[in-house]
Amino acid sequence: MKHFFIPILLYLSVYSTVYAQKEKLNIIVFIADDVSWDDFGCYGNTQVKTPNIDKLAKDGLKFDNFYLTASSCSPSRNSIITGRYPHNTGAAELHTSPPLDMVSFPELLRNNNYYSVLAGKFHMGPYAKRGFDVMYEGHKDNGDGGEESWVSSLRKRPKNKPFFIWFASYDAHREWGPNEFSGTHQPSQLQPPFYLSNGDETKVDLAKYYDEIKRFDYYIGEVVQELKAQKELDNTLIIIMSDNGRPFPHSKTRVNDRGMKTPFVMHWPNGIKNKDVSSKSLISTVDIAPTLLTLAGIEIPDQFQGHSFAPLLIDPEQHFRNYLFAEHNWHDYEAHERMVRNKNYMYILNSRPMQPQNGPADAVGSPSFKELEILKDQGKLSAIQADVFMVPRPYEELYDYSRDPLQLLNVASLPEYAETLKSMRETLNQWMNETGDNIPENLTKDWYLKEAGLIKTEFHNIRGEMPGESLNATKNNAKGVF
Repeated sequence: MKHFFIPILLYLSVYSTVYAQKEKLNIIVFIADDVSWDDFGCYGNTQVKTPNIDKLAKDGLKFDNFYLTASSCSPSRNSIITGRYPHNTGAAELHTSPPLDMVSFPELLRNNNYYSVLAGKFHMGPYAKRGFDVMYEGHKDNGDGGEESWVSSLRKRPKNKPFFIWFASYDAHREWGPNEFSGTHQPSQLQPPFYLSNGDETKVDLAKYYDEIKRFDYYIGEVVQELKAQKELDNTLIIIMSDNGRPFPHSKTRVNDRGMKTPFVMHWPNGIKNKDVSSKSLISTVDIAPTLLTLAGIEIPDQFQGHSFAPLLIDPEQHFRNYLFAEHNWHDYEAHERMVRNKNYMYILNSRPMQPQNGPADAVGSPSFKELEILKDQGKLSAIQADVFMVPRPYEELYDYSRDPLQLLNVASLPEYAETLKSMRETLNQWMNETGDNIPENLTKDWYLKEAGLIKTEFHNIRGEMPGESLNATKNNAKGVF
């Protein structure tokens, strides 16, 4: 217990000054659309140009093991702002909304005298609108990338209140739109990830994706300059993250690191004293809401299933979570996967092994997917490239991070991992049981054929049973295994 109380006491001594100051902490969350954790320069990507994000990371704190609960836009975003797992929000599938009585952390901030703004992509449902005084939605206000109202909305804020702003870009979601930064990344100079083709069309696809990340980065820099001009930078906590993996095969909708791991940078001169450091602790996006409420001095309601990681801002080397959990439910195609990760292993349960994991419909229609199909027809796919076409898939997968940090070798069938497999399986089952998760027989089926062109199936616009629905999971506040 001694080791537990030391960081808590240190935390209280530092953050008591936040609560006591006349102007409370300001908060800005920058959330990208469909950007993988390793597609910023500060995470080791030498091809993409993100100087503003890299500078904030150098002057702040970077998290190396921050995980989403869903690699799918609206389920992920609803999970973030409610601090609940997707099946506990009542909106586990893409394009679904939580019930109106659900509470978001922006709503609690607003109820506690914060001026709250959303500028950019919304995609969270009617309940979430209660959390914002002002909302700038749609391309008319926000431009193609979703960022054009960011600076102006910051200038229009009342100066007598602390502020919370959710700056949500459309970058880098397909289709790639008009971009003043087009051509920043030259296709001929790019090396695609090993799980994609090295073909010319894939390189062009990747260059356009990087150009949209560049636009996201540019407007973050513009907001930082405005904060400096208003003399608010030092007292503003800035978070930079994404909602799911890149919109390419092998990434978006996957429950491994390529889908579920998010970049996560925090910058706060008044509160983060250790500069240019990284935290290796396992953290879930359900932990964001209780952390921000803690830092704002607001009591955390029982609804929030996450835990505050505020002490890590003082001591980034602290241990935090033992386990992380994530879900893949319907996103264009029928799906039901669950993942649990601890420090050393990742376990995946796939209750729909006869479904290939091509990716979402926008990835299936991409030039990158088409080049993989060409390699497939030629019999030239590598083992990892072929993974998106594989059927049937394993019902269970187990990955050993000490041997395989990229999750390429499924060791679930190896005898020496039998005890680990059993333990991870039991942990996942415990979490599912405690939080009211289940595997409905009548899941939502494929709305589109698994080919380019968004060709609708007979099941289009027909919803099945939502995971957790029969167990009343929206009323279940159990935090589950931690």
